[in-house]
Amino acid sequence: MKVEYINPFLESAFEMFDRMLKVQAQRGDVTVTKGAANPREIMAIIGLSGAVRGTVALAFPTGTALALVGRLLEQELRVVDETVSDGLAEFVNIVAGNAKSRMARNGQAIIDLSLPTVLRGSSFQVDHPSNATWLEVPFTSELGPFTLRVTFVINER
Repeated sequence: MKVEYINPFLESAFEMFDRMLKVQAQRGDVTVTKGAANPREIMAIIGLSGAVRGTVALAFPTGTALALVGRLLEQELRVVDETVSDGLAEFVNIVAGNAKSRMARNGQAIIDLSLPTVLRGSSFQVDHPSNATWLEVPFTSELGPFTLRVTFVINER
């Protein structure tokens, strides 16, 4: 996977933070990983299909997840519940959906999105095919750190 394919996802993450949360996110260095990585405590995942097949994930420590969704809802949240899970699912849906728009060819979408899934806990592991290469981007913000992870294959036709 070429690193330049991550740009639509990075731009989408920056835009979401700026417009929806009124927060500036700073990104760290893009790294390439194979296999499982530390998923943090909560991970929102969405599948990609069509001409581009893969997965997009946002991983958060619990404190960051509570702060992000709390900012969106303008409430102080103390417990990860369905509201927080729904908010995180919407965040990954927005990032993937905006990237989908940015990656369109001749006005035609090349990506279809699955429904988002949110995993939480301290001992889960997300397994993917052994040949999957992940681009992983750590972010920091005033609301806490999080990680964007993307893996996909482009089916050139």
